[in-house]
Amino acid sequence: MTKTLKTMAATCAVSAGMALGATAASAETWDMPMAYSATNFHSAVGAEFAACVTAGTGGELAIQTHPGGSLFAGGEIKRAIQTGQVNIGERLLSGHQNENALFGFDSIPFLATSFADSEKLWEAAKGPLTEVLNAQNLHLLYAVPWPSQGLYFKKEINSVADMQGIKFRSYNSATARLAELSGMLPVQIEAAEISQAFATGVAESMISSGSTGYDRKVWESLTHFYDVQAWLPRNYVMVNLDAWNGLDASTQNVMTGCSIVAEYAGDWRSIEYTKFTLNQLAAHGMFVGPAGDKLQGELKEFGAKMTAEWLESTGAAGQALIDAYNAN
Repeated sequence: MTKTLKTMAATCAVSAGMALGATAASAETWDMPMAYSATNFHSAVGAEFAACVTAGTGGELAIQTHPGGSLFAGGEIKRAIQTGQVNIGERLLSGHQNENALFGFDSIPFLATSFADSEKLWEAAKGPLTEVLNAQNLHLLYAVPWPSQGLYFKKEINSVADMQGIKFRSYNSATARLAELSGMLPVQIEAAEISQAFATGVAESMISSGSTGYDRKVWESLTHFYDVQAWLPRNYVMVNLDAWNGLDASTQNVMTGCSIVAEYAGDWRSIEYTKFTLNQLAAHGMFVGPAGDKLQGELKEFGAKMTAEWLESTGAAGQALIDAYNAN
């Protein structure tokens, strides 16, 4: 089904749900923790999703978003949903690759570097990932990609040799491994803490999208952004599976419809936001451009090594996912 048809189907589902929303047993409010700032496009999409569900159920189920790690820090959100501390939330699943290597499928360096390839990879991964999440008492609603990841530094970098000893903000196993391979020092830092980390020297570099750099005004501490297009990680909105199963069919239909709309809107915003945020980094005095041939070549060698390591850790499941991606 094309995305246009998906959107039409979602609109019908939401409309039907609005007509049926009044049948829900009793009104309730779900808190929805999100790790990124309210101005980030992921948080904006989440807020619109929440409003869609609230309207679609006639207020019988109201969802209240809590961006910026204000309710739970990013690393705590997934566990909070699993254990029922909250019923819904958004999390970068690759941050939990140490639990299950499959969570890192969207952070395999240089496997899917465009939005089109990211969509293909997501289609290949959606089924296996849903099964893993169900086993962890989680129901997947929707996923939205970040723009492709580039490298931020506070000085010019022409080769891996120039990266030795730099304190590097990591957010998942892939970024920590990249730091290790390149001789940098990984420091685990959540999104909400980025600005302070760079301002105080706790971190001196990171790999992230133009969106994160723009949101956190990294030009106040950093000077260079190399658009290496390493990967496009995704944020995922999940519901506690027990809570999901406790909803009536009409409410589930509304949430599913709103999820389809949110995923479509999030994809579009991520694409549109890419050029805007990179232009903003440049407008604030940062160098924004591709990495030199030597650095790009060295990074791709790391990518090949990390891909082999990921396949080794995931075994047949990982190979099946890659085969499905390559077959599309």
